Parts: sequence; structure tokens; C-alpha cells
Amino acid sequence: MKKFDYKHFKVKARRYLLGMNFVDGFIYKVVIYTLLISFSYIYLYPVLFMLVNSFMSVDDLINPGIKWIPSALQFENYSRAIQVLELPRAVFTTTSYVLKVSLSVTISSAIIGYGFAKFNFPLKRIMFVLMLATFILPSQVTMVANMLVFRNLGLMSTQNSMILPAIFGQGINAAIYILIFYQFFKTIPGVLMESAEIDGASHMKIFLRIAIPLAIPSFIIVFLFSFVWYWNETFITALYVGGQVTLPLKLQAFRASYSTLFPPGTPGSELNEAIMLAGNMLTILPLLVLYFIAQRYFVESIDRTGITGE
Repeated sequence: MKKFDYKHFKVKARRYLLGMNFVDGFIYKVVIYTLLISFSYIYLYPVLFMLVNSFMSVDDLINPGIKWIPSALQFENYSRAIQVLELPRAVFTTTSYVLKVSLSVTISSAIIGYGFAKFNFPLKRIMFVLMLATFILPSQVTMVANMLVFRNLGLMSTQNSMILPAIFGQGINAAIYILIFYQFFKTIPGVLMESAEIDGASHMKIFLRIAIPLAIPSFIIVFLFSFVWYWNETFITALYVGGQVTLPLKLQAFRASYSTLFPPGTPGSELNEAIMLAGNMLTILPLLVLYFIAQRYFVESIDRTGITGE
């Protein structure tokens, strides 16, 4: 009978539990997966809560015994929310508006970031600091001044009040986008630019033929960030553009629109929490679809920009 080797067993158990470098053992994996599941639950809980409750009836909502599984799926909640939000038209108008401002701020941020990264000019550092200060200052500080300027230029209550600032690098959170491009363009070797100049390439040609193809990951990151921020922005959009130009703005006016479409006294005219949650789900649905389509490119862009910046 083979004698039990306690020392060998202790070494194997230690290696299994702690791993070779304490980062590949069973205990480390349990801790990591527990943290990941916990954080995922924290972030996903509001979405799951909205999704489940949006299919509930009024009786299910007030029944304390029903938490996560409705007694019957109420698809009528979504049909009414689609009617109130005018969903197909609202998605088209919102996407059209957001694409215009997102593309404008992405292109302008790339040009400004390239200028800061590759050119030396008087007061460069001061201008760079002032550019970063535009992100530090809250929008409420410049709100009155912007309204006066837009009113004098005849831009109030038009989409141009958001598009023109984006074209000139003053869009929502544009300082972050400029900083992303600045950090990326700084990593491009100067020798590459000099060799192109020796071959007779102009600064514009270098930017279009060399800098932009190398900066595709940064373009993807900035565009996705700006698209989501412009989509979700309601205060500034309502103040400068006005109306219900975006789906989130239509959601803010959901209660009033519902009362107009389904006046009190008509059968089933009561507005309950489930219908409101259905409207919320329909509002974030395009962003969820965008994430599932673009998340692979987004992760690859993050990895590529991180490797390039090392």
C-alpha cells in the first residue's frame, strides 16, 4: 500500500488554491468572479426591473406576492407606449439629429487634437488649458451667454444651435474627445511625418492619408461616446433646440401625450407604472441595439489605443 505523501499533497493543494503567482488559483478566481457578478447585478438590476415590470398588469404591480414573474404578459403596455412615443418617426428623427451632431463633433475634435499634438504655435499651452477648462465648467455657467449669442444669431429653437458648436469643437464634452485624439496623435512617430514631408506631402495630405487611418480606433471610441451622450442629453437640447426633437425628450412629455391620446374616461385610459416603464425600455432600446452591434469594434478600439499608447 502506497504511503500518503502529506508534503506533496500540501504543495498541490496550495498550488490549486493560490496558484503559481496568487493570480491564477481557485481562490483568486472565486473572488474575481464574485466581484464581476456583483457589479454586473448592480448595473443590470435597473434594466431587468424595468423589463419585467413593463409587462405587468395593474393587479400585478400592486400584488406584493408578484416580484419577477408576471401572471400574464401585457403586450398592450408596449403597443400603447409605441403609440404615444410615435416610435418609428421618433427613432428616425432622433437618429438623424444625433448622427449630425456626433459626426460633426468627432471630425472637429480630430482636427483640433491633431493640431495640438503635431504643431507648435504661440499660446499653445494656454489654449490647451482653456480647452480643458470648457469641460470643467458646468453647462449652467455658460447657459445664459450661449442663449444670448444663439438668439442674436437666430439659432435658438433650431438644430443649428447644437450642430454649429459641434462643428467648431464646442459640442457636448468635446474637450474629452479632443484629449483622446491628442493623446493618440502624440504617439505617432514624428519621423513618419517628416518622411512624408520629404516626399512632398502637404500637412493636409499627411493628416488624411497617414493620421486618420492610424486613428480609426479613436474615431470609433469618440463617435460612440458622443452618440450616446447626445442621445441621452435632454436639458441642453430642450433649452437650445426646443420641442421634442429626441426620443428622451418625448419620454419626458410622455404623461401629457398619453392623456391627449387616451383621454380620461375612455376604456383603459389609466396610465400606470408599467406603461411608463415600457416607454423607458423603448427609449433605451436603440442604444442597446447599438451596443450589441458595435461592442466588438469598441473593445478592439480600446485595446488598440491602449497598446498604441504604451
